[in-house]
Amino acid sequence: MNILMLLKPKSTVKYIFDTNTLRQGIEKMRAHGYTAIPVIDEDGKYIGTVSEGDFLYYLLDLRNNKLNEKEKHIVRDIIRRDFNPAVRIDVSMDEVLRRAESQNFVPVVDDWGTFIGIVTRQDIIKYFIDKN
Repeated sequence: MNILMLLKPKSTVKYIFDTNTLRQGIEKMRAHGYTAIPVIDEDGKYIGTVSEGDFLYYLLDLRNNKLNEKEKHIVRDIIRRDFNPAVRIDVSMDEVLRRAESQNFVPVVDDWGTFIGIVTRQDIIKYFIDKN
C-alpha cells in the first residue's frame, strides 16, 4: 500500500509559516483545537512541527506575558529540528506506523522537501483495522 491512500493533502491541512508571530501560531492552533501543527516556509518546504509545549516553554523562558511581546517573536525561534520529522512520499507503511507510535500525525514531503500533507495516526489505525 502507498501512503497516498491515507494522505490528507496540504489544501485540507492547517499549518503555519515559520515567519508567523508566536501570537499568530497560538491563535491558529487554538482556533482549530490542535496540540501540534506543521510549520512550512514561504517556499512551501516543511520546516518542522511545533506543539503547545514548544510555545509554553518559550513563553516561560521569556518571563513576559504581555500580548505585544508575543508579536516580537516568530515561530522559527521555537522549532525543534528533531521533532516530528517528515517522511518522503515513497516511505513504507511499516515506517509510517513506527512514526505514528510517537506522533499524532506524520508530515509528508516530496523529493524536494515540499510539504504535501499529513497522514494521521487515526487514519493509520483505521487502515490496519480494516486490513484485518
